[in-house]
Amino acid sequence: MSILFDKNNKTYTIHTRRTTYQMQIAPTGHLLHLYYGRKAEGTFDYLIQPRDCGFSPNPYELRHQREWSLDTQMQEYSGSMTGDYRLSAILCATAEGLRGADLRYARHEITAGKYALRGLPAAFAGAGEAETLSVTLADEAVGLEVELLYGVYEAQDVITRAVRIQNTGAGVLRLDKVASLCLDIPFGDWDLLHFHGRHCMERQSERVPLMTGIQTVGSKRGMSSHQQNPFVILCEHGASEDAGECYGIMPVYSGSHRTEAERDQMGAVRVVSGIQDEGFSWILAPGETFDAPEVLLSFSHEGLAKLSQTYHRFIRDNLCRSKFSNAPRPVLLNSWEACYFDFDADKLLALAREAKELGVDMLVLDDGWFGERNDDLRGLGDWYVNEKKLPGGLAPLIRQINDMGLKFGIWIEPEMVNEDSELYRAHPDWAMTVPGRGPAMGRDQLVLDMGRKDVVEYLYRVLSALLRENHIEYVKWDFNRGLADVYSRVLPPERQGEAAHRYVLGMYNLLERLTTAFPDVLFEGCAGGGGRFDAGMLAYVPQIWCSDNTDAVERLAIQYGTTFGYPVSAMAAHVSASPNHQTGRSTPLETRAVVAMSGTFGYELNPAQLSAVEKEAIRDQLARVRRYDALIHGGDYYRLTDPRDAKRVAAWQFVAPDKSEALLNVVVTHPEANPRPLHLRLKGLDPDAMYVADGDERTYSGAALMYGGWTLAALFGDYPSAQLHFQKV
Repeated sequence: MSILFDKNNKTYTIHTRRTTYQMQIAPTGHLLHLYYGRKAEGTFDYLIQPRDCGFSPNPYELRHQREWSLDTQMQEYSGSMTGDYRLSAILCATAEGLRGADLRYARHEITAGKYALRGLPAAFAGAGEAETLSVTLADEAVGLEVELLYGVYEAQDVITRAVRIQNTGAGVLRLDKVASLCLDIPFGDWDLLHFHGRHCMERQSERVPLMTGIQTVGSKRGMSSHQQNPFVILCEHGASEDAGECYGIMPVYSGSHRTEAERDQMGAVRVVSGIQDEGFSWILAPGETFDAPEVLLSFSHEGLAKLSQTYHRFIRDNLCRSKFSNAPRPVLLNSWEACYFDFDADKLLALAREAKELGVDMLVLDDGWFGERNDDLRGLGDWYVNEKKLPGGLAPLIRQINDMGLKFGIWIEPEMVNEDSELYRAHPDWAMTVPGRGPAMGRDQLVLDMGRKDVVEYLYRVLSALLRENHIEYVKWDFNRGLADVYSRVLPPERQGEAAHRYVLGMYNLLERLTTAFPDVLFEGCAGGGGRFDAGMLAYVPQIWCSDNTDAVERLAIQYGTTFGYPVSAMAAHVSASPNHQTGRSTPLETRAVVAMSGTFGYELNPAQLSAVEKEAIRDQLARVRRYDALIHGGDYYRLTDPRDAKRVAAWQFVAPDKSEALLNVVVTHPEANPRPLHLRLKGLDPDAMYVADGDERTYSGAALMYGGWTLAALFGDYPSAQLHFQKV
């Protein structure tokens, strides 16, 4: 068993393949955190050294023992107003005004299989793949039970964390903060690695030392956001890609989030992660429960690469439920940068013929096919075909495209509405706006209140009809603005703090129903590019549009930061036109392809504007994409350089799980005159095996390639690239 309880010393021990997690019930009933790190035997309560820190109060029953204070103890889930002045994991209040939570042990249960959450995405497990530990803490004075849920995946080195709150009192209980995870780390010098950005420059990695005090990563935008991804890493100061201790914390949530890291007066660190509490509240009537989102927790003592690879495998195998998660994806041509809103059936059919000639698998019709949608000022919400552009609807167009041997995909943005639309004119109350105030506008659109059942029912009805009546095999689900006027006309005043979270639950409900009803449709997430790139979305969709920025050089940093937590099989990446539409930069077609191959591959251009030489190059690219698909999407990923710090080159590598082959990718970001040799050390190979590089008859040992390295031929010109395949012989 991976979960053990020692009733003599009241200790819970969780073992995974490489890690150990341990906690203990204190004599006071508080649940203390003892250890999380490299796998080890024994009881770690010896690490608890009683000390009087001064001005750290004591529980009443230990009022004469000044060396024992919740303010200095490592806790599994911190309460509030108990004399622990560090970050609280929960804030609540009764109708009588009683606030705070003093959480004491009530009971526990160990069961086979993985727990489930109501209305929220969560990791799943096959038979015998996971166990669940449930530990319930209670505060009888408040009428509160907090059930801590641990899903233990021993082979995968992942522990999932979630929290279920129950009102056990006789009156109403208001929750003002409910964290999904509290993790106390008593010793060490740590850095916080987080992933900030903006539209078109998402997930830029930044590593900063933890200060004494509180550092916060979060979003108030109603989505995980372009600005601060919810995934964070705590790593030792000296941790590198290949060595050092690292903790990964990945919320499975797509709404407003908040992760706080506090280094306290004694040098210990507490991390609290969950729903953004600013503006949040939730009312629980007697007997009601509230489920907080899941967090995927993992630890590596072998550096950042090993931590990333753990998350990559886990997301593919135990989080994403789509049949496409570990399957080859169709290579698509998206119509957006080829024609934007300016298209008709003839133009799309011409685009399809060009795509077919190149060897592309699918044509995707982007924005502009519905309602009166000739620009981004009108039509959102009217999910019926614009027959002025497409006479007879989608069916004749799709039939002709299918007859060419191509699949057909389409773009939707179901959570939004334009004021200039039939839907808004019929149901203005469905949009999130504050009464008496002009709403904040984004892209000239409003957000539908997804917390309303009638809104979700309408969207399910029209979108399921769209998919049922047309042979659509791919859906790009977009979301092009954040939430601002968070107000629901179906909630009473005391429940308005629930609106933002209810929105996310409604969005998940719609995704759950559509992906279940249409399992053969490949769904792709998008939010103005990478504004909702998170584990919550990946539970439903196997890929997410990585960024609206398709510039290959800019994508190096975007995709680099994304890979710390998310697999390349989740990153939609396309070859776009040059000069690039976002930056104006010109890059070689081969470089654009090498960068886009480190994701789910496609094209974002008009093939009719390509030369014969370029078309032949694309055919070669497609041959490589299909040849290397399993290696790229299922292999271990290694970051060989940081593209922002490397003065000359960005490099990364894929290695097959059985180490039988590897793919080295290189982009020269700063060519030099009279250049020094480009030299890289490969990673992850079998040191005792022999490998041969494509086009090279000589064999090389894995040890030689990893320790001696590989010297590339000189590369010249603007942003040249190379892709080298190594095969075990």
